[in-house]
Amino acid sequence: MVQKKGAARVTEDAEELAHIPLQAVLLADSFAQKFRPITLERPKVLLPLVNVPMIEYSLAWLESAGVEEVYVFCCAHSKQVIGYLENSQWLNQPNFSVTTIESHDSISAGDALRLIYERNVIHGDFILISGDTVSNMSLTQALKEHKERRKKDTNSVMTMVIKQSKPSPLTQQTRLGNDELFMAIDPVTKQLLYYEDKADHLKGTITLDKMMLVDNPAVSLHNDRQDCYIDICSAEVLSLFTDNFDYQHLRRHFVKGLLVDDIMGYKIFTHEINSSYAARVDNFRSYDTISKDIIQRWTYPLVPDVHFSGNQPTKLERRGMYRASEISQSRSAQIGPFTLVGKGTKIGDNSKLSNSVIGEGCTIGSNVSIEGSYIWNNVTIEDDCKLRHAIVCDGVVIKSGAVLEPGVILSFKVVVGQQFVVPAYSKVSLLPQPINQDSDEELEYADSSSGAVDSPSINDPLDVAKGESIPNSSDPPEVGISGAGYIWSLCEGGHEEEWRHSIAPIPADKLSELARATHEELDLSIQDGSNLPPSGELICDSDGTISEDDDNEDFKDDSAYFEKEVEATFLRAVHEGVEQDHVILEVNSLRLSYNMSSTHCAGAIFYSVMKLAAETPHASNSELFKSAASAITKWHGLLKHYLQSIDEEIEIIMKFEEMCGEYAKEFSPLFAQILHLLYEKDILQEEAILSWASEKEGADESDKIFVKQSEAFIQWLKEAPEEDEDEDEDEDN
Repeated sequence: MVQKKGAARVTEDAEELAHIPLQAVLLADSFAQKFRPITLERPKVLLPLVNVPMIEYSLAWLESAGVEEVYVFCCAHSKQVIGYLENSQWLNQPNFSVTTIESHDSISAGDALRLIYERNVIHGDFILISGDTVSNMSLTQALKEHKERRKKDTNSVMTMVIKQSKPSPLTQQTRLGNDELFMAIDPVTKQLLYYEDKADHLKGTITLDKMMLVDNPAVSLHNDRQDCYIDICSAEVLSLFTDNFDYQHLRRHFVKGLLVDDIMGYKIFTHEINSSYAARVDNFRSYDTISKDIIQRWTYPLVPDVHFSGNQPTKLERRGMYRASEISQSRSAQIGPFTLVGKGTKIGDNSKLSNSVIGEGCTIGSNVSIEGSYIWNNVTIEDDCKLRHAIVCDGVVIKSGAVLEPGVILSFKVVVGQQFVVPAYSKVSLLPQPINQDSDEELEYADSSSGAVDSPSINDPLDVAKGESIPNSSDPPEVGISGAGYIWSLCEGGHEEEWRHSIAPIPADKLSELARATHEELDLSIQDGSNLPPSGELICDSDGTISEDDDNEDFKDDSAYFEKEVEATFLRAVHEGVEQDHVILEVNSLRLSYNMSSTHCAGAIFYSVMKLAAETPHASNSELFKSAASAITKWHGLLKHYLQSIDEEIEIIMKFEEMCGEYAKEFSPLFAQILHLLYEKDILQEEAILSWASEKEGADESDKIFVKQSEAFIQWLKEAPEEDEDEDEDEDN
């Protein structure tokens, strides 16, 4: 059976008769607006992510996942994208073809998919992603589930990939900087029933159609799932966009449109991943988060020291440092943990780099401090400069003594003058700021009103956008004497938007303000009964009322995720020098979000501290003990903050016991010594240790291993009060 032009999809019989290669559609122009002014000069998919263009991660993953044909749709900067692919290895790969589809008329994802439908290039199920996707997941199981559902019900047109991601209760955002997402899912079939990323947070409510609850015996309502923007679609999805010209956005129009359409009966399902990685770069905060995940190897094998197309492997050293070849580094310069330095870069005397990515061919002077920043290629940073949590694009020159405050973005070839301080969250470009800003569409172009062409070079600023201000050569420089660049002003409400989506950590004073506001709103919602329940399963009782299923397995999952989130927060504090008060604020927000007790906080913090010690290089038990003692001493205040009662103290003894017996067995021979150390440091009281030992008296022998190891210390604790009393009696006599 041959597919006719305009057919919605190939039938299941035809798929069985002929091999249809697994295809993918990659949208190259998604959410570029959020990366302005950078994306006025270069397409977002070609921006470096840990020194590798974003599109390389997407294509490398698709190839590894078994995709055979990829159609790259591009519009803005299309000549740059096509030119890059033509000069890459992707057009010459066996069993993996990459074809570009160029358009100058499309202004949305809907338009892009309608054009692809007209080209008649998709012949079956296909993967739909954007060119800013980073993943290492296998598609095998998700594809199998999708095809099995299609055989039973041809109305099952899409499978969305999701994963666990708890939003902060303070900012209502995930770690990627995305808004809190509410989803209702059938817990048995995994059908998506509700999708809302613009919930009314101020009222703390969302609205569900009561018929959804009537028609489905059980509904799981989640605010702790992340949309990975990886979709497995039937070819029929393309025809649905063609039939509905009002479908522009993939989520806002298409997904929500199908969920409320009860006439055609089309269905969307979800596939949840757990151990795999999947995320997309759609704002500067997610750029920072995903970059750190790559450096910390969560995306393996797509990591800096493993070769894949577009990546020149760098050498992995201790503490997560990566160095490329031909680096010139002064003996007095210091490169801190989780930092990558690109090929041909020079680093001067007494300069300090930490938690940063440095591109190729950069020149860094003496006494320069770079923390949590992304320096792209061929950048010059002169002596005595300070950069914190900034992005510096290709060809930028930062003159001596200049300072970049957190959240600064310097676009291509900007020059910052001597001693000039660029204010926090500033965006600086050689192109003047457009007067009329475009809205942020899923595809975005230089001039969406007239059909897009490649955005101008920095030598042709008048064509950037309609109504743009005209630069005047007599204008004083905005970035210091001998500087070059315009500081773009923030729109109304822009400052709040900047700190939410910036690569800079949210300031401690802002977190405190949000914490106070959250507690006040929580108190009010409890009083009027309008607060949302935590994620969980809603079940229709026989009388039609809705009850929430308290599943112990869900709680166990929450406990595990909570522990991972606390550990990630703690590691950020370690590597980025975050103050302990700031860590406490973040842990408290996680505690609210996961509905955990102070006992869980104490156990999670202790686990994080001891895991840090265990991962510090050591050649003997004595070195490991020194590492543990150092970590416990440094983070003494943080540990003590969560030890408000004997229960919390017993919890960390049990947590340490669990670590020694399962996943940190190197601590096993040191259990008694470290227990004694915790007592000496006033972290554990005598009562807690004796209570723990007492509880073990009736336990199995296998559960008494560490009690027996600590027997001498426990006996000493029991006898110590008696010795004190004997001394008092001797003094009385």
